Amino acid sequence: MRDIADQLGPKMYGRTEPPRGLPALKLPRNIPAQEIPHYLGWLNYWSAAAAMAIGFPDPARDAELLMRAHRTPSGGWVVQLTDAPLDLDDPAHLDALKRAYERFPVIGGRDSP
Repeated sequence: MRDIADQLGPKMYGRTEPPRGLPALKLPRNIPAQEIPHYLGWLNYWSAAAAMAIGFPDPARDAELLMRAHRTPSGGWVVQLTDAPLDLDDPAHLDALKRAYERFPVIGGRDSP
């Protein structure tokens, strides 16, 4: 998805701000730990280590995500952000993506220097 690719930076040319009010994400090589997810999508797989690194699940804060999440036999999680495939032209889907980024500031290396 072009919008997600446009979140990555820094950029040498072109748009410097991510589209649609989405947060800027660090390039994967600049994320401090390999278990931290690089970005969010409609369907996300987080290993047990990744889930621990981002603080998922927190039953008090993740009730909406847990309704569409499944635990894997290895302790990881498959988390679906919306019922239908992510469509960023749908305001409800864009809002769900923004809420997930707010909930998990470590994703994309956003909370590290």
